[in-house]
Amino acid sequence: MNQAALILIKPDGLKKSLTGNILTRLSETKLEIVAAKMVRVSKELAEEHYRHLKDRPFFGEIIKYLRGELHNRKKVMALIYWGEEAIKKCRQLAGATNPEEADPTSIRGSYGRITTSGVYENVIHVSSDGPDAEREIKLWFQPDEIIVELYPCKEVIDKEKKRKVWA
Repeated sequence: MNQAALILIKPDGLKKSLTGNILTRLSETKLEIVAAKMVRVSKELAEEHYRHLKDRPFFGEIIKYLRGELHNRKKVMALIYWGEEAIKKCRQLAGATNPEEADPTSIRGSYGRITTSGVYENVIHVSSDGPDAEREIKLWFQPDEIIVELYPCKEVIDKEKKRKVWA
């Protein structure tokens, strides 16, 4: 069954110029990239992404981490990989969340570390399961930014929305 997985190359991965290495490793999955973009992560987006960790003592640090405040890289690369068992395949390549427990040949095992303050700088995020993937994808992407129709959507006319256009 085809499924989608949200992948985030986190600020430490971008600062270390690991984007090419990570994408090369992910290409081993033979999955299709159906959306990709660079994102400046707002505090609200980071907090909503990690809402399940809100009560943990490291919540503030992980928000700063995802926002790029710890690495002076205030962006992430967000991608959606799509295909047969996408989540399982991507998570397998990513490795364990804790870089010290990750297989040394995995992405996190190769490039991750734990800071002295205990933050897992694990370079990459991969959705944990189908419901999480849907929640995260809807948080990070709009339907028009994805080249396949992953979830039901509707068209709306919104004349009040302020947006930038090319001059």
